[in-house]
Amino acid sequence: MIQPIFKGNCVASITPFDENGQIDYKAYGKLIEFQIINKTEAFLTLGTTGEPSVLSDEEKRELIKFVVKKVNKRIKVIVGTGGSNTEKVIADSLYAQSCGADALLIVTPYYNKCTQNGLIAHYTKIADSVNIPIIAYNVPLRTGLNMLPKTFAKIAEHKNIKAIKEACGNIEQICELMALVGDKAAVYSGDDALTYPMMCLGALGVISVAANILPLKVSELCSLAINKKYDQALVLHNKLFPLIKALFIEVSPIPVKAAAEQLGLCKNILRLPLTKIEPKNLEIVKEQLKLFTEGGK
Repeated sequence: MIQPIFKGNCVASITPFDENGQIDYKAYGKLIEFQIINKTEAFLTLGTTGEPSVLSDEEKRELIKFVVKKVNKRIKVIVGTGGSNTEKVIADSLYAQSCGADALLIVTPYYNKCTQNGLIAHYTKIADSVNIPIIAYNVPLRTGLNMLPKTFAKIAEHKNIKAIKEACGNIEQICELMALVGDKAAVYSGDDALTYPMMCLGALGVISVAANILPLKVSELCSLAINKKYDQALVLHNKLFPLIKALFIEVSPIPVKAAAEQLGLCKNILRLPLTKIEPKNLEIVKEQLKLFTEGGK
């Protein structure tokens, strides 16, 4: 029997920066309240969308403490602690656990990568070291490493590995994954464009980029699918789909940060090597946002 960390919408939060390039905690607090008000079930900090690779260890530690305190147990807090150094992942995971995180999101090792057996050893050692749930994260486009369904089925035998954020983009692989683990571990969509079809297959929700700007709509989509109102969910999916495409017109989180600025949520400031969205692409994002902000809510 699955006991999911959350069901529905988990926002993969952006990290707002101020004009000096420092973390804008005032804006971050605003983002947290915006999510909670709009029925988000869980809040992910330091996921890919949060630009963790350009944050210092000190900044990450401060951010984790801030988020846990600000959320104050109103929704689940998930912290991204993945990396390519198993021992450092363990240290970072233990710190997040000590701060009060509800769960960890751990991406597969990138750049140095490993074999499928290496993945089993990596996740097992981390899971042996912590006492809170782990969500494995498979995103081959970014990591260059694909966690196969049989591999996740093996690591999900560990009591602390409760779920996978699946962003392989391959429906056949997702079908195999659901068939192997759908009744043993939670599967979450890691790709906004595939939330609807994955939930039709039995996924329990999404860890969402789009929820940064439209949390209520993403939450509504998930709720409809969870309650098996698939026809209504499809209508909403089709409405959201052009905006979702716009949010990935450049590498994420470039477009979603631009969209967040348009909505007054934070400033459109990123850290290198990420740069601001190209003007022509910004116009596409703005055009899609209008459908939800000018009478299209």
